[in-house]
Amino acid sequence: MEQSQYAEQERSVLKWGGLAGMVGSLVLVIVFVIVGVFVGSAPNEPMDFPGIRVARTFEDGLYLLVMVLWIPLFLALYRALRHERLAPALFGSALGIVGLVVLAAGALPHITTLAVSDLVHAPGATISNEAALELWKAAYAVFDALLIVGLILATIGVICLGGAMIKNPKFGKGLGWTSVVLGVAGVIGASVPLWNPDSAAPVLAMAALIIFCAASGWKTYRASRLA
Repeated sequence: MEQSQYAEQERSVLKWGGLAGMVGSLVLVIVFVIVGVFVGSAPNEPMDFPGIRVARTFEDGLYLLVMVLWIPLFLALYRALRHERLAPALFGSALGIVGLVVLAAGALPHITTLAVSDLVHAPGATISNEAALELWKAAYAVFDALLIVGLILATIGVICLGGAMIKNPKFGKGLGWTSVVLGVAGVIGASVPLWNPDSAAPVLAMAALIIFCAASGWKTYRASRLA
């Protein structure tokens, strides 16, 4: 392959990876808006699900799309950072992608809610609302576990990638150290539910991922134009 063709393909990887990261962060912000406006906390979700089914389905579908969009960004970051610091670039990208895959595996919890909701609202149903709620919580715990594991892995990956950025002139020390701080905050936030399951701290980890993917996506896109 000619050098010019290789360079063009390298720029293409950085360009589309950077754009995917920025778009993914924007879409996830939209997901949070959908949750706040149309869904809410929904403490009795299986019973109330028919009224929020469309919003929940749309929300979960967009969330899965975000995880898919962020994977190309982590691949592009490896390509952009591997020359200066190969080990943290490789390990950070690998951990980040594994974390995103785990998050994607738990992206559609409304399927469980739908199954329990159908039991409650079926003609002649005998299951009580309290029993349905307990059944839903037990099934939903699996998705909570996937969320925690995915966030921990992904934010550890962010720490590694931030370390790789520090000595890369296209990303710089500012974004590098900011990414390390975001990653540490994300790991702490994602780990809190290990001893306090009712904590909302994982939101901090998700916010850290949004900021990291938006900022690193922009830098990666710019690097494609400078390559």
